[in-house]
Amino acid sequence: MTDLSLPAGKPIKLKLDRDGAIKRLFMVMIGLYLVVALALPLYAMLSKSFVTYGFDLDRYEFQVSDDAGVFGEPVTAAALNEQLGVVGDADLRSSSDGRLSVTVFFSDFSFRSPVKYRIRGTTPDAPYLVGLDLQNSTEWQEYDSNTFRRINLRPVQSVGPQNYIEYFSNPALFSSIENSLFIASVSTVLTVFFAFGFAYAINRSCMPFKGVFKLVAMMPILVPSLLPGIALIYLFGNQGMLKSILMGQSIYGPLGIVIGSVFFTFPHALIIITTALSIADQRQYEAAESLRASRWRTFWTVTIPGARYGLISAAFVTFTLVITDFGLPKVIGGQYNVLAIDIYKQVIGQQNFEMGAVVSVILLIPAVLAFYVDRQVQKKQVSLLSARSVPYQPKPNRRFEALCLAWCGLMTVFIVGIIGVCQYAALIKFWPYDLSLSLNNYAFDKMDGGGWSAYWNSIKLAGLTAVVGTVIVFTGAYMVEKIDGFRTGRSLFQFLAMLPMAVPGMVLGLAYIFFFNNPDNPLNVIYGTMTILVVSTVTHFYTVGHLTALTALKQIDAEFEPVASSLRQPFYRLFTRVTVPVCLPAVLDISIYMFVNAMTTVSAVVFLYSTHTALASVAVLNMDDAGDIAPAAAMGMMIFYTNATARLVHLFASRRILGTTQAWRKR
Repeated sequence: MTDLSLPAGKPIKLKLDRDGAIKRLFMVMIGLYLVVALALPLYAMLSKSFVTYGFDLDRYEFQVSDDAGVFGEPVTAAALNEQLGVVGDADLRSSSDGRLSVTVFFSDFSFRSPVKYRIRGTTPDAPYLVGLDLQNSTEWQEYDSNTFRRINLRPVQSVGPQNYIEYFSNPALFSSIENSLFIASVSTVLTVFFAFGFAYAINRSCMPFKGVFKLVAMMPILVPSLLPGIALIYLFGNQGMLKSILMGQSIYGPLGIVIGSVFFTFPHALIIITTALSIADQRQYEAAESLRASRWRTFWTVTIPGARYGLISAAFVTFTLVITDFGLPKVIGGQYNVLAIDIYKQVIGQQNFEMGAVVSVILLIPAVLAFYVDRQVQKKQVSLLSARSVPYQPKPNRRFEALCLAWCGLMTVFIVGIIGVCQYAALIKFWPYDLSLSLNNYAFDKMDGGGWSAYWNSIKLAGLTAVVGTVIVFTGAYMVEKIDGFRTGRSLFQFLAMLPMAVPGMVLGLAYIFFFNNPDNPLNVIYGTMTILVVSTVTHFYTVGHLTALTALKQIDAEFEPVASSLRQPFYRLFTRVTVPVCLPAVLDISIYMFVNAMTTVSAVVFLYSTHTALASVAVLNMDDAGDIAPAAAMGMMIFYTNATARLVHLFASRRILGTTQAWRKR
């Protein structure tokens, strides 16, 4: 008999067909997009954080003539400065555009003097300006007194850890790390506590109005993080309606930041914890009851262990959101500095981009660590539901239901109250002196911030982000999920797809400045346009959409591709006729997620917008800076109503579209 077995140790290598090659090409293209839109900008920012600029006085030599026109011995600028002491060490540190006048080294200098001066570099890299003309020469250059006064030394670039040393040696800057960690920790504990109570009441009680409570709990997602700060100012500020409640405590600082952080992170934690509590097994509670365990003991031995992974994940998500948020501390933080505010001050206030890059790297570390720990915890999570599991069904208990109703009612009052105060503030003529209602605050064209065009720009950005982002995200997820083999490429793509979740918006925005604003970069043409805003927003929110798409694609039987291949049908026909219709619920969820976040984001775009691409969320920030707090509240409410309308349109469109494309699920 002939032996037809394959040689041992030699794996079968399938020949790459045309569809497989096209899939890999698409995955590589989207992978290159993530490299250009994420990896390279982050590398540029990291490199910039190690760059310092300063005046090296040893690089310049001068000669001065006497009345007879005879030049004296050469002397370095460092030697002259040592004699006069006019430029200190702090003054020698500079930004890339710094200038130092050479006349400071000559105490008796007069531009009317007949004396002449010479200057040269002792090294090939010794730049200086003569007016606007850049010079860099080791040869002596002679100037009269009038021209010499127009000469300015330019800083020299060096690479090293000096920026980090300076940052950590500055107590005021270093305290921002402690402040950020403190705010994020306190906000995380409070948010998870309140969200768990809310989710427990929804899932483990028979209380009424659950639908209303769920709807209200999701409202903070529809507003920018600046809005709760504005509401708190009207409630507890120096002229607030309820300022006496604080008993002398100021809302401007950690107190206001924590309260606002609980507001805007609450729905994110609630979604995760609700999912964890919804998969409980009824049999475990029946076993505890049969063992005569008290409700309290059952809670700690059954409920908490079953939801521990959800609680841990909610804590890390909340921590990351708070420590990377910029809008809320900017509005209500007062003089209480946090890392995100430090980045803004260094870049916008002092134009010190290198130090801004340093703070960005520091801010990136806790965000990456939180993301990494969360991913490791999720890997350890095991399935709590089996084929024999019985879904938990709460039993009526009036006393417990009353307690749950009170808890959810308080949280509802808190959420509705914050948004209601913002709407009230947007309609008041002049707080607190003229409380009559008016629409004057909606006359955005008469105020700073970009006017109504900023609002329409946000609509345009959100629409483009929803369409372009959904196409890129879903296509990338499909390619990485449905490709056979190519393990290394798929692993690299997955890493790039997960990375945006760990990158704060301000860090990404600053990285874009370093990368796309470089004149040598051929992509420099998109800087300052709507395109870079779309790219930044899609990249910033890429990970959640990618995970959503992967979850939907994993539900499709893997046999579809081989069957289509055996019928000689190209993969794109299967993709358009089967995959997309089956995954349409996920596609719609990705699109509305992109739309809402594009409307509310501030940190990812605050460094990238131009006068022609001002956005509504940034307009809220700019109007608040200008003292137009009521118009800022009005613009914030316009964002809220726009997102609420988009959600409703998404809901009705989903029902209609899914009614035709998902009819097979009901069979």
